[in-house]
Amino acid sequence: MYQTDPPQPAKATLPTMYDLPSEHPEDPGLPDEFHLLQPELLRLTFRPPTYAADHVFSASDLNLYYDASHVQWYKRPDWFGVLGVPRLYEERDLRLSYVTWQEGVTPFVVVELISPGTEAEDLGRTLRDASKPPNKWTVYEQILRIPYYIVFNRYTDELQAFGLMMTRYQPIPLEGLGVWFEDAELGLGLWEGTYQGIHRLWLRWYNRDQQWVLTPAEQEAQRAEQEAQRAERLAAQLRALGVEPDA
Repeated sequence: MYQTDPPQPAKATLPTMYDLPSEHPEDPGLPDEFHLLQPELLRLTFRPPTYAADHVFSASDLNLYYDASHVQWYKRPDWFGVLGVPRLYEERDLRLSYVTWQEGVTPFVVVELISPGTEAEDLGRTLRDASKPPNKWTVYEQILRIPYYIVFNRYTDELQAFGLMMTRYQPIPLEGLGVWFEDAELGLGLWEGTYQGIHRLWLRWYNRDQQWVLTPAEQEAQRAEQEAQRAERLAAQLRALGVEPDA
């Protein structure tokens, strides 16, 4: 007789994006229209100049799975941006969620929009039992170690920025239009203007020249205005030569 080695336990297989849901039935819906419009404006203007568009990902209200030891634990940021990751999951599919142990890249910046019911959670003022998931602040700061955390209160128009210094978030003073992120070559500040018919202060990205990054619709309107001005200049030149442009 001979002795064989005992069977080895199967290697644990971590769930992928396709295994982890993008939402749960017990979760509440979005609280208000601002939580739809503000993240949309952030997404449209988040265009880091040194990264190809297909290697920048941003999302709002998407489950962010962060702990391979507790695969059902997640946070759902109001908005977050990731640098250096394919726009599509495995460069072929729209994401159902963002699973950090599959992606291999954690977010570069997270934005939370404070409401009265979420302020304590967003600013790390809640305490929980060790057997339950940690609050957002703890996840972003200590587990994922996201470099930048932005909190905006639309009721008071207060913008707070925090940067990861060693192991803790420290406040970042606002200068000029807001706060500058050198790694992304973009800044984030408060822009007073009209978006989707609503005039107020909005969070918006700006470039190194202190110019607000235009949305695609604004770019198209700008091009149309430039074309109209060019046509008017040409018409004026023709009239100076005695030629009627419409003839």
